[in-house]
Amino acid sequence: MSAAARAPNPPPQLSDSNRGIIDPSRPSKRLYQVWKGSNRFFLRGRLIFGPDVSLLVFTVFLIITPVILFAVFVSERLVNEFQHDLGCLIVAIAVVFTVYVICILFLTSGRDPGIIPRSAHPPEPEDDGDGSNRSADWAGNYGAIPNLPPTKDVLVNGIIIKVKYCHTCMLYRPPRCSHCSICNNCVERFDHHCPWVGQCIGKRNYRFFFMFVSSTTLLCLYVFAFCWVNIKKIMDAYHCNLWRAFMRSPVSGILILYTFLGAWFVGGLTTFHLYLIYTNQTTYENFRYHYDGKLNPYNRGWAQNVMEIFFTRIPSSKNHFRAKVTEDSSTFNPPVSVHHALSPDMAKTSLDVEMGSKRQAVAAEEFEDIQNQMGLERCRTQPEHSNWGEKGNWEITPDIQALADEFQMEHGFADRGRTHGSHLIGP
Repeated sequence: MSAAARAPNPPPQLSDSNRGIIDPSRPSKRLYQVWKGSNRFFLRGRLIFGPDVSLLVFTVFLIITPVILFAVFVSERLVNEFQHDLGCLIVAIAVVFTVYVICILFLTSGRDPGIIPRSAHPPEPEDDGDGSNRSADWAGNYGAIPNLPPTKDVLVNGIIIKVKYCHTCMLYRPPRCSHCSICNNCVERFDHHCPWVGQCIGKRNYRFFFMFVSSTTLLCLYVFAFCWVNIKKIMDAYHCNLWRAFMRSPVSGILILYTFLGAWFVGGLTTFHLYLIYTNQTTYENFRYHYDGKLNPYNRGWAQNVMEIFFTRIPSSKNHFRAKVTEDSSTFNPPVSVHHALSPDMAKTSLDVEMGSKRQAVAAEEFEDIQNQMGLERCRTQPEHSNWGEKGNWEITPDIQALADEFQMEHGFADRGRTHGSHLIGP
């Protein structure tokens, strides 16, 4: 035997897409890198914001700017009029309180608000006692989503409420959960999506949101009050009226107007959310269900309601955004052949509502690469209905078998095989 004949054939070169599917050593990614929601991540997944995070910068600007103006233009007279230490303390309190408000703002907007992880597959349809009919329905609609009821009854504190099915997250939402159309996530105890903080307000950050709006209210009132003190000192020092005092310190007049409007806005939010906390409601529930006119299943009395918001442990996030996930599992769904799709058990575990749009498409011409990998160079004279499950000098893994079946279906190989087989069977 010649040396050329004894030399092994070089392994076939696979395309990048096939290599990503077949090669198990493909590097993994972090969960935040393949996240299906509209969130934006920073510091390698340690901070999670909504898609409108740019408005957060604007909010910070609205908070910091008046305090800077107060410290530069208003505080000088306050330091001179009061005892030196007392005047410096007035300015220091304003600055420290502003830093506190900014920290609370980032605790509100930069954390998981209570996102419920999406389900990889739709839930199993409830058994109605007729397994044959259900199997027939699965067989007739293989590859489709089962007919799930849009709502389901759940018992909460002795009261039956309806929970909705989320087609995007493929799960029945827990009580008080809603899907945010802006962030594209189901959020536990969803209150509302706040553009000013660039994040949904839910179970894990509602406490910080209330602390933010209430603290901002106090900051506005603080600056508002000492601007008036400054105007009063000017009137006493120069024996002038209010208008002339404003002319001598126009920044004080601007800050008085600005903080007055700000206090009305965030103060109104604070008052409204105090009412929601007292009655154990969310903004979404208050506008949608109007519990004032009927029994609120979550109201356990004002003392327990306040305890629930401020004195209970904040639950851990249900998402580990920095966890490693295989790229294949996040961007490519395993193919489903006709044989497997007709099986109810396979259909229950392999359906994905976003199968067509999310997985990587492999071109028809790359099917030859898979044939080379399997050692299945097919001859035109060989019947196309040969047994793919037999073992010769090669072995087919289940992944390769499923992938080959899919390509046959998607690119016409199966139809061509049936046509060829009919000629062989026919007269």
